[in-house]
Amino acid sequence: MFLDVDGPLIPFGAEPQQYPTYALGPDLRGADANPLLARIDPQHGAKLAVLPCEVVWATTWMDEANECIAPLLGLQQLAVVVWPEPSGVDDQDEREGLHWKTRTLVDWAAGRPFIWVDDEVTDVDRAWIAAHHEGGALVHRVDARRGLTDGDYAALAVWLRQPFGENLV
Repeated sequence: MFLDVDGPLIPFGAEPQQYPTYALGPDLRGADANPLLARIDPQHGAKLAVLPCEVVWATTWMDEANECIAPLLGLQQLAVVVWPEPSGVDDQDEREGLHWKTRTLVDWAAGRPFIWVDDEVTDVDRAWIAAHHEGGALVHRVDARRGLTDGDYAALAVWLRQPFGENLV
């Protein structure tokens, strides 16, 4: 499962006072700490841990997701998608409405079934993945104003119960 951070784990876009905040550990409370980290509900860790799949950070946070976010969630270090340098293909994709992450995630999955959890995915991404990826894929859009909800976790669990085999990313 490819997991974005901003939107799914750190809700944004509504009035700041609408978000509950959670305690941060001493390492994350300093002057340099990202104030949005306090919006991460630590219960996400347990909910992610029970899903029968490998979770991979698919975020611009890259390695910082393991440094800052995994400890808040009680998760071990996760694999991190390393994004390629922008190219001319990216410009064409953007004009056509394809998310800049889509090609890289399909390449990473290498034909295996996968879930992509993000707040920016669209039907263009779903159609492109269906046409260019041999394995099953659930492209799950999360409302960035709410972040991952129990309903989202239920949808992910239902999809994961399908008979895709053992090697889900």
